[in-house]
Amino acid sequence: MSEPVSGRARWAGVLTLLVVVLISYVDRVNISVLVTDRAFTDHFGITGDRVAQGALSTAFLVGYGIAAFVLTPLYETLLGVRRGLFLSVALWSVMTLLSPYALGALTLTALRALLGAAEGPLFSLKTMYVREHFAPQEAGKPNAVSSMGVSLGTAVGLPLITYLVYRFDWHTSFLALAALNAVVGLPLIALFVRGRGLRSASGRGSAVGTLREALRMPRLVPVLLVEIATLGYLWGSTAWLPSYLLQERHFSLAAMGAVSALPFLMSLASGFLGGFLLDRLPARLLPLLFVVGSAGTAASVLVVMGADSDGLAAAGLIAAGGFWGLQGPAIPTLVQRCAPAHAVGSAYGVVNGVGNLVSAFMPTAMGAAIAASGGHGFGAGFALLAGAQAVTLVCGAWLLLRPAPQVPATSPAGAVEAPART
Repeated sequence: MSEPVSGRARWAGVLTLLVVVLISYVDRVNISVLVTDRAFTDHFGITGDRVAQGALSTAFLVGYGIAAFVLTPLYETLLGVRRGLFLSVALWSVMTLLSPYALGALTLTALRALLGAAEGPLFSLKTMYVREHFAPQEAGKPNAVSSMGVSLGTAVGLPLITYLVYRFDWHTSFLALAALNAVVGLPLIALFVRGRGLRSASGRGSAVGTLREALRMPRLVPVLLVEIATLGYLWGSTAWLPSYLLQERHFSLAAMGAVSALPFLMSLASGFLGGFLLDRLPARLLPLLFVVGSAGTAASVLVVMGADSDGLAAAGLIAAGGFWGLQGPAIPTLVQRCAPAHAVGSAYGVVNGVGNLVSAFMPTAMGAAIAASGGHGFGAGFALLAGAQAVTLVCGAWLLLRPAPQVPATSPAGAVEAPART
């Protein structure tokens, strides 16, 4: 075991994880903006093909999901948090750099899948870091802060990529993101992320054994369904929000960039609120955030679908982002409280990996629904987002009525703590 990490140092690691997640989400929303650029779609022969455009996001998520499921146990047993993060960021920098030189749509789709695979272990590594350095009853805030990168990256990424694409060209967005990954992400990891060392070879076990223990986590199925639904909303909304605002609501480019960022800025604030509440709620009431958040998100999406004015549609999107963001920190916190300490990363890898694999098809499914309604009727696509939140509502209610047993926790200093209050 390595030396204990000070409070200031462990929070420096949390802030570094926030930045790394932010960078990764700027990377992910790149395609959402690029499919609105005629030069990009003409170059790859996908102009007007909603399904092919959605498939670019789906390919990324399939690669991401497989890697999160398969690679996380290897990272957890062989690399640890620090080296795993460094390898991941280095790989996704390379994939982003190669993307503008793809020879066609098929090659670009393959590179998107490889990029997803490079990013796959990220959230499991983030969960491992928090579990190593924070006790269960104080994990809500670091989970919330590090997860802010999702909202910040999406909020910053959409207007930033819009500016790069329409001020310069679509090639520039890929090159700028590759530089951002390498120049910002890698040095921060090297300087501020400190792991607690790997277990000894005798205590570490095999990657297969770690995965087997992760699959035994109590309440795995409902938590997995919540993750699928939560990610389905994220990927579906980010994939089609720019197109919705430009093509159905006829916003200007500047207005599209600003309005598309607002729901994720709102989710930033609500995510922190969720983390604050998690550290104060009894463990058995943790799923309450799923119930309230999903109900509010679904209702807000229905407002967007029925809105007869741009202002009401924008307000509905912002409210949906707020309710959706409230749920985010609850998922890793629930995994950290239920999974065995030495398999936390792999347990979250299972949840996040399968969640991404299934939710990967949301952008394509929304594209098919939009195409079936004539190519410009986005209501059918948004109905799928509301349906996903209904799944979270049902699972959250079930978890609330049947709370999972808590696994005895090990503190960051290595001492066994009492179970979280119930």
